[in-house]
Amino acid sequence: MADHPKFKEQKREDEPRKNIIISGGAQGIGRCLARTFLQQGHKVFIVDINEPELEYCVKDHLKPYSDLVSYGICNLRSVDEIRATVEKAAKFFGGRIDVLINNGGIAKPQWKDNKNMEDKSTMDEWVAMMETNLTAPFAMSQACIPYMKVKTKDDPRLVTSMAGPCIIHVGSFRAHQSDPNQEGYASTKAGQLGLMHSMAISCSPWGIRVNLIAPGRIKASHESKEGDENGDTWESSMEDRDVEQHPVNRAGRPMDVFQAADYLINAGFVTGQDITVDGGALRKKS
Repeated sequence: MADHPKFKEQKREDEPRKNIIISGGAQGIGRCLARTFLQQGHKVFIVDINEPELEYCVKDHLKPYSDLVSYGICNLRSVDEIRATVEKAAKFFGGRIDVLINNGGIAKPQWKDNKNMEDKSTMDEWVAMMETNLTAPFAMSQACIPYMKVKTKDDPRLVTSMAGPCIIHVGSFRAHQSDPNQEGYASTKAGQLGLMHSMAISCSPWGIRVNLIAPGRIKASHESKEGDENGDTWESSMEDRDVEQHPVNRAGRPMDVFQAADYLINAGFVTGQDITVDGGALRKKS
């Protein structure tokens, strides 16, 4: 049965190129995702609020792919800006969005200045995290759906790739385990799990799959303008504790997150799932 032409999978190199939006794509994990998808021949639209870093990323770092990449400066705490930016992306893509990767967010997991939750000034940080890490992925997804949804069962994106359009939230292993004073960050990352599995069911009639990647400790500071200028590498950031804390004997690379995203984009029978990419850190007793 598996050898019947009707069920024969297309080779990856024969698959249509995809139109991919990546929020928080100017540096760190997002920059690696953008660059590697561009290297595969996909079109990428990068969303970020850091204008200098974003312009450097697109105009310098990604200059070899200038015909495949565009960008939009966007405050993820503004729903109006999100909607306008997605519309700009859709125009760049010619009206079709295949993949949304909600990578942007506040990455600092603890309250500023060593504060704890008893300090009432943490409330402003709490609101910022909720709006950026949880509301923004919902608003980005909502804005993208009209450009992503599949209208018929005969849509060629399903017939050819057997995967169709998809949304990927980038969460954190902190949804499952915390250090002290991570209430805001951990709550938003746990909230993304609920958002993901609820969206997977709600988006099913439109042929949109929804999944989540939960990275652990990913060393990504070299993926930046400063990192490029200093000649920084992932290898140069390794520490002894990275070996001690991870059963795989190293800290994470941005490419580890890309590999998970690349799998999910093409895994047509996978939706409503979270994949933890943490080198086994959650499983190791401290």
